[in-house]
Amino acid sequence: MSSDIRKGLIEAFTNNPNQYLSGESLAELLGCSRTAIWKHIEALRQDGFILEAVRKKGYRIISSPEKIVPDNILFGLNTSYIGRNVHFEETVDSTQNIAQKLALEGAVEGTLVVAEEQIGGRGRLERKWQSPKYKGIWMSLILKPAIPIMKTPQLTLLIAVAVVQGIQDVTGVQADIKWPNDLLVNGKKLTGILTEMQADSDRVHSLIIGIGINVNQQLEDFEEELQSSATSIYLETKTSWDRAIIIQGIMKQIEKLYLLYLEKGFYPIKLLWESYSISLGQKVRANTLNGSIFGLAKGITDDGVLLLEDDQGEVHSIYSADILMET
Repeated sequence: MSSDIRKGLIEAFTNNPNQYLSGESLAELLGCSRTAIWKHIEALRQDGFILEAVRKKGYRIISSPEKIVPDNILFGLNTSYIGRNVHFEETVDSTQNIAQKLALEGAVEGTLVVAEEQIGGRGRLERKWQSPKYKGIWMSLILKPAIPIMKTPQLTLLIAVAVVQGIQDVTGVQADIKWPNDLLVNGKKLTGILTEMQADSDRVHSLIIGIGINVNQQLEDFEEELQSSATSIYLETKTSWDRAIIIQGIMKQIEKLYLLYLEKGFYPIKLLWESYSISLGQKVRANTLNGSIFGLAKGITDDGVLLLEDDQGEVHSIYSADILMET
């Protein structure tokens, strides 16, 4: 298949950075003709890749485009399966909706849905998530863990840690986690994470994890009411960033922590999450669907549930809430 040749070509260049690969060796590796290789090389050029061709040496990629098309995400991606199957669309209502549909149709674990723009992006509690074109990362990842439904909040916390680490590795920006999965920098929101589930009463079929990251927004790109509460990687570093490289860094960390979780359980993830948390040990207000609870955030359970001790000493288990930091 043509798409398999394209993926194989990108993988070959990724595995041999800055090296020339001959048309003959690529054709042999991918089981196709040299003419097919040449056609795919030209297609990469049309997509914005800059390739050098040297007689008797072959081809090498000098630079990749700034768009977050699948080829650009795959070129340099250092994972075995997370993020390796990319579904890309320019404009969507929500990447979550597309990922939900793909999961129901049997998409493989690790499938990543990415869009340049979301018209109906949403956060927790059905809030609107502003997703301007070419400025941020709007993506949804499909995971299929063989875990009981009660343990799914653990994965939400795992993803928060992985995103913190991925962003820091690539950009140097250190974000804090506000329970369960809001990423803040200097108290301003950088990233939102939304986890939705496809399950029977006794088992999980798929977890659809939506991740929205403000990357290259300037202050005026945010709606006026968000300018005091939102930030972007650009605003924190005064530098524009290649979004595909940030995606690669996050996919790498997700796979690393996910495999650790499947092997060792939640405990090592819990320790990492606590090290990044700004909620624990603080007075917070939890606005739940059943009312508001004020108290001290004591910690999280082994299932990722927040424990909140009120002024009467009663400890409440918080499964879902908006958390407001109280001064």
